[in-house]
Amino acid sequence: MKNATPFLYTANDLFDWLSGHPDFVLLDVRNDNDFTNFSVEGPTFFPYINIPYFNFMEDARGSIDLVPKGQKIRIVCAKEGSAKYVADLLCEHGFTDVGYLQQGIVSWGNALVPKKVSSDDEKYTLYQFVRPGKASCSYMLIYKDEAMVFDPSRNIEVYKAMAKQHGSKIIRSFETHRQADYISGSMQLSQEKGCKVLASKLDFTGATFPYEPVADGEICTFTKKGPEVKVLHTPGHTMGSSCYLVDNKYLLSGDTVFISTAGRPDLGGRWAEWARELYLSLMLRLRDLPDHIQVLPGHYTSWVEANDEHIFMENLGNLRKHVVAFRLANEKKFSEFVEENMRPQPSVYGEIRKVNIGFLQVAEEEADVMDLGKNECGASNYGKVGVSAGNERVDRRLAA
Repeated sequence: MKNATPFLYTANDLFDWLSGHPDFVLLDVRNDNDFTNFSVEGPTFFPYINIPYFNFMEDARGSIDLVPKGQKIRIVCAKEGSAKYVADLLCEHGFTDVGYLQQGIVSWGNALVPKKVSSDDEKYTLYQFVRPGKASCSYMLIYKDEAMVFDPSRNIEVYKAMAKQHGSKIIRSFETHRQADYISGSMQLSQEKGCKVLASKLDFTGATFPYEPVADGEICTFTKKGPEVKVLHTPGHTMGSSCYLVDNKYLLSGDTVFISTAGRPDLGGRWAEWARELYLSLMLRLRDLPDHIQVLPGHYTSWVEANDEHIFMENLGNLRKHVVAFRLANEKKFSEFVEENMRPQPSVYGEIRKVNIGFLQVAEEEADVMDLGKNECGASNYGKVGVSAGNERVDRRLAA
């Protein structure tokens, strides 16, 4: 009988499968350290095992025996080649449904999944682009034949394709702050005809690419009016951190506030000073925004923070009730919370900051390596605050 032939699948295919009812075993053939440091996460639980590629080379039969028989197998490796080798090996030994990830774990790290946020009766379209490999979110606002993006990743072709699909062209790229955990796509977009980058000069002074500084309270519009984008300066995560209020309905909060916590104020090395600024941003600078405002964060810590459509969004009133950063009694308590939750930042963050202002240029392959891994931008260890703060959605989804 002829052996089955393994097939190639994409990172977006993998996300779609993990968003439903996965009926396969995910086999990761990277080495133990790489698997421990960064693995695939999705909205559902699924069988996920690690058998390093070198084990298959040194002891093929023994390694194959560790793979569950009679199951669909989907394989992940670093760059694709190792996964294909193992896929071929499994098919030669009787496995009939085997796939391997195109371009390996790097493609998972770069994948963007668009989710429509705005309602059908609104005259504009707002998308959240979930980046599952980074646990981050970027955004696109489309009105007629123009589009704006917010905190884009360097995988800019996805945003351009979405704009084209709507008959639009990207005219603005906004940065909520100078990112430390991933390489931004704004520098690339600044080279696109008709596209301007907007960001705070407190974070981008000296940038080697053209940008326009934004000011607190400034209103940005499309050429043909449409929804207004209001700049709210909310220092704390960085001194230039800003939120963008779209149509007085949606707050693109960057790293100021997430669904379960606030952004870290210690990444710049002046945690006490920045913690005070973040406290004032949460308690004072956002104070006048009504509870019905929908907060769309720059990052998430866990999939339990997503709603049933796998969108990361919560109204500001609920966050004020349940996010511990809003509920601390005073500035001193907030500072103590920050100090208790401080942890070392990944060493690559300093290099990424340099890339994002143009001080450092790196090859594409090196950028892939720098960009890989879940963010470390929340002011708490993963899961700790979301549950202890009594976040209703977290509790509900954990109980389901």
